[in-house]
Amino acid sequence: MDKLSSLTKYFKRYKGKLGLGILFILISDVAQVYIPLLLKDSIEIIQNNGDYSKLFDYALLMTGAALLAGLFRFLIRMTIIVVSREIEYDLRYDFWAHLQRLPMRFYQNNTTGNLMAHATNDISAVRMYVGPAVMYSIDTLTKFVITISIMMVLSWELTVYTLIPLPFLSYIVYKLSTKIHEKFTLIQEKFSDLTTLAQENFAGIRVIKSYVREDNEINKFINMNKEYLERNMDKVKIQALFMPILFLISGISIIVVVWAGGTMVIDGSLTLGDMSAFIIYLGMLIWPMIAFGWVANIIQQASASMKRLGKIWREKQEIEDGKLTHHAINMVSGGIKFNNVSYKYAENLPYALKNINIEIKPGETAAFIGHTGSGKTTLLNLIPRFFDINEGEILIDGRNIHEIPLKVLRRSVGMVPQETFLFSDTIRNNILYGTVNSSEEKMLEAARISLLNNDVDQFNKGYDTILGERGITLSGGQKQRTCLARAIAIDPSILILDDSFSAVDTNTEEAILENLRGYMKNRTSIIVSHRISTVKNADKIYVLKDGSIAEQGRHDELVASEGIYAELHYKQLLEEELKELN
Repeated sequence: MDKLSSLTKYFKRYKGKLGLGILFILISDVAQVYIPLLLKDSIEIIQNNGDYSKLFDYALLMTGAALLAGLFRFLIRMTIIVVSREIEYDLRYDFWAHLQRLPMRFYQNNTTGNLMAHATNDISAVRMYVGPAVMYSIDTLTKFVITISIMMVLSWELTVYTLIPLPFLSYIVYKLSTKIHEKFTLIQEKFSDLTTLAQENFAGIRVIKSYVREDNEINKFINMNKEYLERNMDKVKIQALFMPILFLISGISIIVVVWAGGTMVIDGSLTLGDMSAFIIYLGMLIWPMIAFGWVANIIQQASASMKRLGKIWREKQEIEDGKLTHHAINMVSGGIKFNNVSYKYAENLPYALKNINIEIKPGETAAFIGHTGSGKTTLLNLIPRFFDINEGEILIDGRNIHEIPLKVLRRSVGMVPQETFLFSDTIRNNILYGTVNSSEEKMLEAARISLLNNDVDQFNKGYDTILGERGITLSGGQKQRTCLARAIAIDPSILILDDSFSAVDTNTEEAILENLRGYMKNRTSIIVSHRISTVKNADKIYVLKDGSIAEQGRHDELVASEGIYAELHYKQLLEEELKELN
């Protein structure tokens, strides 16, 4: 969807309104071009000493034609321009829906600022094509055809003189439009960079202030903004040639008409009324000539933006329901099995996971531990199908994971990721974010299990407290517990905790885990942590190293084996003893 022709499906949705708009253009243009004919007849009555009483009738007709043209000019905007806004709405909706369905891989390779630039500037540029460009293209063409036809009837010879400059105009517009297309593409690319820089600054403002880098960021923004200005000025310089050239060519046409037409009036082959009408018609052609250049400019900008949007549209959803999906499945019990699962993020990258074989029965608690980069988070992301495996198979309840509808699978998994994210909304809405039929009892139960309730009770507005961006008004531990409450509130069959207690103290962690043991009694729990204290009570513990399972067993068995797990265990015991001594 990188060409303007791909917008046809949107035009078809509003073909009724567009048809009316085109009809209104025809009526308005016919009424407008009728006025010079009335003026021509009026002048000829005066020139020939005719019936002067008819002049009043002609004046009324001209007034009526002008009012009719103005009324339908208003209706044109109420149809075609309104349709352009509706198509802009549809484009934004489709673009947003497409972004929502794209895989995690896409967001790893694209910046937020770049996507924001697409959603704002690029779609707005396309809207200008859908509305004003389409409206003025039809209006210009219609008025041009009708006017030239009447001028040919009045004097084909004088009309030929008028049209002589037009081929030069077409060539100049073509050359300048090509340049504008190139410049606008460069402008949009720099705008994406500028938006990315702004977004990162806003998101990382605490880091910037902590390291006293405000001046550095200001200078970086100034330099990038200057580049953006320079690219805009390059385009403006080219655009600045448009209007003067159009007016020059139009002026030449008027000079030619006055000279040639005046000669024809003198020798009697053309009446003064015809000459007057002809000059007015030529004036009417000036706007179509100017509009032609303006529309060409808009089309080039829209084409450049559509090409940029096309890169996003061409991205495949990748992870979705397929031929194997059984849509009759509406729930998941929670049994998970990995059979020889291997995964790598790209063909040219090493395996992140290699030959993983694990089985977690419904109601069990499994834990994963290992050094940073060992593949723990990658393994967890495969369960809700954030990524699809390259080799092997994952079974849930004995079924291939691809047989379970994606929405059913993800609604059955409550996931608390490493990086907490909260919306700029109330605590209540953040906790109940994933629920379909929310209730006060469900929210309070989730807050109790995650030990969030005591903290919230201290806030003036309780659960109706508005959080700042990304939950900035909460502490790190409060954020993690809010995210945990959100996962619990959806009543999941599988609860995944990816290092979700790193910001809470060990006593709070143990209390939360105790609450979870009661809540998740008949559900599957998966815990990832760097703390032995977090995983020691799991039914089975898996130790990952370089993407493979190096050890597995219960806490006592792994300590006795004196391997990686035992080494981590003794190190953490030593750290705790040192803390107590200090």
